[in-house]
Amino acid sequence: MIDARGPTPSPTDADLRRRVPEAQRRAEAARCLHELLPALRVEAEDALGRAEAVAFCARVERWFADLHLPLTVLYGDPALPARIVRQALAAAVGRPAALRELDRRREIDPQWYQDPRMVGYVAYVDRFAGTIRGLHTRLDHLAELGVTYLHLMPLLRPREGENDGGYAVADYTQVDPRLGTMADLEDLAAALRERGMSLCVDLVLNHTAREHPWAREWVAGGNSFYTAFPDRTMPAAYEATIPDVFPDRAPGCFTWVDEVQGWVWTTFWDYQWDLDYTRPEVFAAMLGTLLQLADRGVEIVRMDAVPFLGKRLGTNCLNQPEVHDILQALRAAVRLAAPATVFKAEAIVSPEDLVPYLGGHPRQRPECELAYHNQLMVLLWSSLATGDARLAVQALRRMEPIPLGSSWATYVRCHDDIGWAVSDTDAAAVGWSGPAHRRFLTDFYCGRFPGSFARGAAFQENPETGDARISGSAASLCGIETDEPAGVRRLVLLHAVTCGFGGVPLLYMGDELAQRNDHSYRDDPALADDNRWMHRPRLDETAFGRRHDPSTVEGEVFGWFRRLTATRAALPALHAAAPTEVLRVDDPHVLAWRRRPPHTGAFVGLANVAEHPASVDSALLTGLEPVLASDPVEVRDGRVHLPPLAWAWWAEP
Repeated sequence: MIDARGPTPSPTDADLRRRVPEAQRRAEAARCLHELLPALRVEAEDALGRAEAVAFCARVERWFADLHLPLTVLYGDPALPARIVRQALAAAVGRPAALRELDRRREIDPQWYQDPRMVGYVAYVDRFAGTIRGLHTRLDHLAELGVTYLHLMPLLRPREGENDGGYAVADYTQVDPRLGTMADLEDLAAALRERGMSLCVDLVLNHTAREHPWAREWVAGGNSFYTAFPDRTMPAAYEATIPDVFPDRAPGCFTWVDEVQGWVWTTFWDYQWDLDYTRPEVFAAMLGTLLQLADRGVEIVRMDAVPFLGKRLGTNCLNQPEVHDILQALRAAVRLAAPATVFKAEAIVSPEDLVPYLGGHPRQRPECELAYHNQLMVLLWSSLATGDARLAVQALRRMEPIPLGSSWATYVRCHDDIGWAVSDTDAAAVGWSGPAHRRFLTDFYCGRFPGSFARGAAFQENPETGDARISGSAASLCGIETDEPAGVRRLVLLHAVTCGFGGVPLLYMGDELAQRNDHSYRDDPALADDNRWMHRPRLDETAFGRRHDPSTVEGEVFGWFRRLTATRAALPALHAAAPTEVLRVDDPHVLAWRRRPPHTGAFVGLANVAEHPASVDSALLTGLEPVLASDPVEVRDGRVHLPPLAWAWWAEP
């Protein structure tokens, strides 16, 4: 019987295989590799030629254990790793020459994405430039901003009608025809490479649209890619412990589908069917999709909804061990065929669960090279609302360090709502109530709290629990409508932190122009029920035309972005491999952090999140000089004095 807490998860076959000692599994991987290599060398040379075959087989020797171990744990099939290697070989044969050259360069510089010149720009194709071809006219704008990788929001062909903002994909092999074609995407990728920019696109791993060919084949009885139950017994058991993603419009995680006479797993919307990764054919099919995108010139793949890939009875079905096995195996397989490609994890989870997506777990096996620093984003907004940095200091200092080969993607805003991922533990450590603080943040950024400067809106508000997320553009949440000068200072301060904190900073389309909320989404019946579209505006061409006029808000903000990225590019201390230490200082209104790379000078960043002056002990800046600041920096009486909402970067000369 299922109690209120749900059933206790029982060990799976994969759990039992996971208990085999690591040394024993590595020995088995070595034996399988020894058996595989002689025939593989012949096959590779016949297919690729001598030089490319040597390179491919060298990669197999390097990455085979990282492929073999998770695959055999997941599926228990000792022959599967060799089949996946040959799948990668077939993809390598079809890889264009220009991308093979890129592979060589990236293998020499495997941490290329950690360079301080790396700056991302996130945009919807249609809202930024109309079509993929139209993006060519925006490349000069990106170059002015110092952008070195362009992340295009979901552009693979979605289902018709409601499609979760493009995340209900009906065909992984085609681009949304309203945006262009796959050939257009390849041309854009080539144009970006010529400018030293990389292309990033989204790949939805957890589910497809119900119209996807895989789903249609499943309905016809041709594959086993999805999960369905004949009655509510098992769905009810699972749902006893799974939180709803969209509680108001899509409660529950299963949908009755007449075509299969069963309850299909639908974590998100009823038209998005979850893939069943307990099937090796699902893994192989998704790998094929990844390799096709890589061969189109995609260098960074945003791995969407990855925490949901593993389903276990009696758990919240998030961050399960299988998720990490799947990602480790996918990464190793892609390294064989397209080593220039890296993964960015879309894992908006707790800090304890987030670091493992970067390989930070006992096995220390690589997964994703990049992951969103959701904690930093949330804590920055919390600090602005309270004028108090103590919660940020507490929570950021408590986070586990990430492996040196991985990096955070730091950001102020993205396309999605903001969920208040503030832990009760961290709130209690500074004397606050976690639930009360989360409710305060919702009220503050909705403009409901007295004296709030923000103009956002609640998203998916739950009246029973008080939980809600927030929609709104960064400029509107910073209060540009209510107090323009202060709003601009807040917006620039947030980006000064994300650009200097470490990792790869991401700029969300329109932030560089301080674009405000766009309420026109209400006029479109397809969008009107989703207020996240208020912070997904079309690029304002009039505002865009003012970006070089420093007397305008757009020109002021655009100028700051250019200074931030140009200064960042010249600071070796901002290489993403350097660790970031959040400092405890004697003023609770100041967020301070230090970076100390092993072979170059130190860096210290300061941000006063309060509406009044603040100061810190000048000793922490000994030997450093200011390199960029919002205001002239005054040092007197042993203190560094910061005006309201001021920030400063200091570095060794």
